[in-house]
Amino acid sequence: MTLDPALFRQAMSRFASGVTVITTVVDGQPYGLTVSAFASLSLDPALAIISIDNRSPMRDVLLQAKVFAINILSSDQEALSRHFAGPQKHDWSEIVAGAGHGVAPLLDGALANLECGLYQAVDGGDHTIFIGQIEHVTLRDGSPLLYYRGAYHDLVQR
Repeated sequence: MTLDPALFRQAMSRFASGVTVITTVVDGQPYGLTVSAFASLSLDPALAIISIDNRSPMRDVLLQAKVFAINILSSDQEALSRHFAGPQKHDWSEIVAGAGHGVAPLLDGALANLECGLYQAVDGGDHTIFIGQIEHVTLRDGSPLLYYRGAYHDLVQR
């Protein structure tokens, strides 16, 4: 029996996740993509994973760049998440980003910027799983931007 993809997608939407924007540079051109499929993988060495649709141009960009930053967005960065959602070429003219230790742009105001070297790319069906080795971390205080059942949410403090 084959699982209905729509049912699987609905089930996965019940898992609240943080929101990240993956950034990199190839030939002086910055690239970014909103990604919620992100997780820590290992403490030693420090590894994290992101999952990119094989149809996304970002997949080939990451394979070429071999470095990227994972920018964990704060609750006031929903517009930034929407800006980098989807496969289109994104306008960087009004994006506030700084240089880190590497070439990948670090988005200002993110709760964390994780600068990564490409450790490994693994086939994951219709996605490629990118394992990044974390080389530098920048942290800020704030509330996370959350994504649940197809919508953005804030973390309510109790």
